[in-house]
Amino acid sequence: MNSSKKLKIMNPDLHFKLLKTIENKPSISQRELAKELGVSLGSINYCLKALIEIGHIKLSNFKSNPNKIGYLYLLTKKGLMEKAVLTVGFLNRKKLEYEALKKEIESIQKTL
Repeated sequence: MNSSKKLKIMNPDLHFKLLKTIENKPSISQRELAKELGVSLGSINYCLKALIEIGHIKLSNFKSNPNKIGYLYLLTKKGLMEKAVLTVGFLNRKKLEYEALKKEIESIQKTL
């Protein structure tokens, strides 16, 4: 399956949160990403590979100390633009969820 197809099946909220987290913590490990986002390590690896192939992030090596090599995940221009689009979609979905929840709460309060 090619990268664009992988991205189409990726949950847009996960895609957004992944790009957001990488932008804020470029040296985060895949294991830490998985824990922070509440998904499996395999899912993170799959998503990162697709994002690298599609050009949303790039991977760089760095040495945090002499005995260990780490990685930096950096958003590309294309990745930053995609994050902006995903942010708008994320906010719109959350606003709709908020309005639905607000109506449900109001309805329940009326029955009390």
